[in-house]
Amino acid sequence: MPRPSVPPQRVELEGLVLRRLTPDDAPAIAEAAGASLEHLRPWMPWATPEMITVEAQRQRLQGPAGMWVRRGGYGYGAFLRDDDRLVGAFGLHRRIGPSALEIGYWVHVDHTRRGIATAGAGALTVVGFGLARVRRMEIHCDVANVASAGVPPKLGYRLAGTVEHLPEAPGEVGRRMVWVLTRREWKGRAPRRPG
Repeated sequence: MPRPSVPPQRVELEGLVLRRLTPDDAPAIAEAAGASLEHLRPWMPWATPEMITVEAQRQRLQGPAGMWVRRGGYGYGAFLRDDDRLVGAFGLHRRIGPSALEIGYWVHVDHTRRGIATAGAGALTVVGFGLARVRRMEIHCDVANVASAGVPPKLGYRLAGTVEHLPEAPGEVGRRMVWVLTRREWKGRAPRRPG
C-alpha cells in the first residue's frame, strides 16, 4: 500500500489530541498565545500583541498556513483530551527540502514541563516518516532556547550541527541547532505508533 502524501488531520495521544488547526480555532490560539506571550516572545518572531489577536490568527489560518496540501505545511493544535483546551501548537514544515520535514512547536506557559512538546514532536516524527518520500526529519532551535533543545534528543534526534542565522526573535543569539533523524535511524529504533 502506498504511503500518503499528506499527514492525517488528527493524531490521538494519551491525554492529548493533535488536530488540524482551522480558522474556527483562532480564538483558542489567541487566548493561549496571549496568556503565554512573555514565555513565547524570546523565541517566536510572531509573538507580538498585534500577531496574536483573534483576527490575525483567523487571517493566518485562512491563508497558506491553513492549507493542507502536499507541498504545504501542516499546522496542528495540541488539545487536552478531557476538556478540548488548546495547550500548544505543532507544525510539520516542508521548508528544508523535498525529502524532509521540520517539526516546530510551542506550549502554553501553564503546561510546560509536562511532556507535551516531547509527545507531540514524537507523534509527528512517526507521522512524518509515514509520508511518501520523507527520508529525514529535523528540529531547529536557537542555542539559547534550552527548553526546546531538550526535546529532540529524547526522541533519538542527533545534533547534526549549529548554523549561524540572523536572530528573528529577541532571545535568539544567532546560532541555530539542527537536530536530525533519518528514516534509517528511526527504523532502527522501532518506535511505536501514536494513539
